[in-house]
Amino acid sequence: MTITAEPPVQVAATLPPTDRLTGLTSAQAQSRLQSYGVNAVQEVGTPGWRQLLGKFWGPVPWMLEGVIVLQVLLRRDQEALIILLLLVFNALAAFLQERRAQDALALLRRQLQVSARVLRDARWGRISAQQLVPGDVVHLRAGDIVPADLVLFAGAVTLDQSALTGESLPVDAGPGQPAYTGSIVHQGEASGEVISTGSRTRFGRTAELVRTSNAPSHMQRTILAIVKWLVAFDFVLVVLVTLHAVAHGLAPGDTVVFALLLLVASVPVALPATYTLATAMASTQLSKQGVLVTRLPAVEEAAAMDTLLSDKTGTLTKNALGVSEVRTLADVDEQTVLRTAAMASDDASQDPLDLAILAAYRGSEQTDSLPVRTDFRPFDPSTRFSEGIYEVEGRPWHALKGAARAVFEHCEADAAQLQMAQARGREVAGGGARVLAVAAGPAGAIRPIGLIGLSDPPRDDAAELIAALRRLGVRVCMATGDALETARAMGARLGLGVRICVPSGNDLDKPEQCDIFARVLPEEKHAIVVALQRAGHVTGMTGDGVNDAPALRQAELGIAVASATDVAKAAAGVVLTDAGLGGVLTVVRVGREVHRRMLTYVLNKVVKTLEIVVFLTLGLWLTDGFAISPKLLVLLLFANDFVTMSIAADRAEPAAMPQRWRVGQLMGAAAVLGAVSLVFTLSLYFGARSLLGLSEPQRQTLVFLLLVFTTQANTYVLRSDGPMWAVAPGKLMAWVSIVDVVLVCALAVTGTLMDAVPVALVGALILAVAVFALILDRGKRTVFRRFALVAWSDRTDRSAD
Repeated sequence: MTITAEPPVQVAATLPPTDRLTGLTSAQAQSRLQSYGVNAVQEVGTPGWRQLLGKFWGPVPWMLEGVIVLQVLLRRDQEALIILLLLVFNALAAFLQERRAQDALALLRRQLQVSARVLRDARWGRISAQQLVPGDVVHLRAGDIVPADLVLFAGAVTLDQSALTGESLPVDAGPGQPAYTGSIVHQGEASGEVISTGSRTRFGRTAELVRTSNAPSHMQRTILAIVKWLVAFDFVLVVLVTLHAVAHGLAPGDTVVFALLLLVASVPVALPATYTLATAMASTQLSKQGVLVTRLPAVEEAAAMDTLLSDKTGTLTKNALGVSEVRTLADVDEQTVLRTAAMASDDASQDPLDLAILAAYRGSEQTDSLPVRTDFRPFDPSTRFSEGIYEVEGRPWHALKGAARAVFEHCEADAAQLQMAQARGREVAGGGARVLAVAAGPAGAIRPIGLIGLSDPPRDDAAELIAALRRLGVRVCMATGDALETARAMGARLGLGVRICVPSGNDLDKPEQCDIFARVLPEEKHAIVVALQRAGHVTGMTGDGVNDAPALRQAELGIAVASATDVAKAAAGVVLTDAGLGGVLTVVRVGREVHRRMLTYVLNKVVKTLEIVVFLTLGLWLTDGFAISPKLLVLLLFANDFVTMSIAADRAEPAAMPQRWRVGQLMGAAAVLGAVSLVFTLSLYFGARSLLGLSEPQRQTLVFLLLVFTTQANTYVLRSDGPMWAVAPGKLMAWVSIVDVVLVCALAVTGTLMDAVPVALVGALILAVAVFALILDRGKRTVFRRFALVAWSDRTDRSAD
C-alpha cells in the first residue's frame, strides 16, 4: 500500500535547496529557527482563572453553595462566611496542587521529547525534534516517530499512520513520497528533507512522547466506589434525621442545613488535591533517581505489581555483544564463516548483532576486501535473518545469517547435515551464547557453512536486583528471542530459575509456572502479558522496540528501558534513564509509599465519616437537639482537611509485598475501627454531659474539640501497620497537626466562633484522646491482620498471635 494523501504545505519549497550530502549549516539552521519558530504547536491551555472557577462547579461545591444560600436566607451571616471560607480554601488547595502536578509533568515532558537524527555541517548527530527547521536532512529508522513533515529522497519505510488518520493498514513510502509528523516507522530506513514544522505540518502538531491517558487507575476506581457507598449510607441517615426532625418539630431551616452538611462530611473534598499532590511529588522524586513518569497513575500501579516480564538484552545483560565462538559446518575455516557473516551485516543498520560481527571480523588478522554488494536486506523479526547479495563471477551470490531454523529453511541441506548443525548449536547455546547460523552460496544452492556464538554477559547487578525484587514479592521472568538452551543457561546465571516455556500452546495456560519465555518474537510479548493478567497477576513489562509497544500499553506498568525507541517510550507508563533494573526497584518502592499514604487517607476518611455522621445522628435522636451547630460542623471539616491533605507529603514505609485495593476488607476494617471510635466519643460526650453541667453551646464546643482530636489521633494511628511511633511523621504533617491543635484550642478557650470552655477541660480531652489512641493503636494491628490490610509477609509471620 502506498501513500495517497495530499502533500502538506511545503515551507521548504520557498527556501534555497539543501545540499543533501552536507545538510544545513549551523548558521542556516539558527536563522530558520528564528524565522519559523520551534518545531512544536503551542498548546492552548485553559487560563488559570477558568481552572480556578471550575473548582466551584460540581456536586460538592454545589452542596456547600446551597448551604451558604440557606444560611444567608436564615440571616446567619457568620456561618455563611465560614462556609464560604471552606469552599474557597478547598478550591484554592485543589487548584494549586493541580497546577503543581501540571508543572511537574511539563518538566518530565521536556525530558522525554522526541529526538531526531539530523545532518548539519556535514555531520550526523541527534538533536531535539523541536529544533528541526525546514530544509533539514533527517534519517528515519524502525521504531522512530517521524519528527516533522518530510519528503523522502532515499531508502524505503513502512509507516503506521493509524494515530493520525485512523487507517489501520501500514503504508509504504519511498523517494519522492511524504512522511507525516507523528507517523511511526514500522520497518525499513530512509532519509528525507523537512518541508514543514510546527503548526504548518499536515496534522498541525509535533509528535510527543507523552501520550496522556484518561483511564482511571485501580486506586481511583476503588476510592470512587467507597465514596459512593459513603454517600449512599449518609443519604439514608439524612432521611432518618429529616423524619425525626419533622416528628419532633425542629426548625426546618436548621434541619436542611444540618442534613446538607452531613452529606458534605461524607464527600472527600480534599481527595483530588491529595491524590494529585502525592503522585506529583512521587514523580518528581523518581525523576531525580533515573525514572521518568509519563502517566501519574503508573506510580500507584507499581505498588500492586507482582510479576515483571523483563527483556534480556540491555536490561539483564550489558548489551555488549561479542563473538565468543565460531563453529564450521562445511569444508571451510572459521575465518570464512566470520567473513560470510560480516557480508550479511551492515554498519548503517546499527543492529547490535551486526556491529558485534563486523567488529570481530575487522579485528581478525585476515580481512580480505569484500565483493561488490548489490542489495542488502536487514534483519526483520518476521523473517528472522539478514541477507547480503553480492556480484561474484557475474552472478548473484547470497550471504545469510540469523536464527538457525529460519536460515536452514533457505538452504540446500540433507537431514544429516541439519541434525549435526542443530547438535553443535545446542552445544554452543549451552554455554549461554546466542547462536546464529551462517549460510552462503548462489541462488538455489545456498548451504549452511557455520555457526557463530554471540555472548552478552549479564549485568554485574542483575542477579542482585532480581533477588531484591523477589524479596519485595515481585517475580521476575525473562522474555528472550534466544533458543531454549541459551535462555536456560542465562536464567541459571541470573538466578531466575530454569523452568522454560515458549509463548504458544499450553505454556500460556499457566504462565506462573514459567521462569523464562524463549524463542519469543516481539509481537508475542503481548500474548504473554495477557496470559499473566488472565491468571490474575498485576504485570509489569520492560521493553525497548517498536513491536514492544502493544505489550507495554497492555501491562499495568509498562517500563521503557534506557535504550528504548520513541514508540516504546510513548506506550510506557515510566521510562528508565539508566540501564538495568535498578529503576524498577525504585519505582516499586516509591509506588508502595504512595499506596500507603492513600490507604491512610481512605481509612481515615471512612473511619472519620462513620464516627462523625453516626455520632451526630445518634446525638439528635437521643437529645432531640443538634449535638453540634452547622457553623462548628463547617469548622470541623475545615480543621480536618488541613491534616488529611498533609498525608500526601507524609513519611511512609513501603510494604514488604505487593499491595492491592480490597474494598470489602478495607470497609470492614474501617467499620470496626469507626465503631470503636464512636463508642469512645459517645461515652466521653454523654459522661461530660451528665457530670460537668455544661450549657448546650458549651456542649457543642466539646463535641467540636472531641471530633477534631479523635480525627488527629486516627490519622496517626492508621498511618502504619506497626506502632504509630515506629515511623516518624513527615515535617509538613507534624507542623500542620501542631498548628491545627493549637488554633482549635485557642478558639475554644477564648470563645472565638464558639462558646468558651475551661482550659482544664481542653487538657483533659487531649489526655483522654491520647490514651484512647494508644489503645486503638494496639487494637488496630489485630484488625489489620484480620481484614488482610497489612503486608502478606507480616500476616504470615504473625498468624500465630
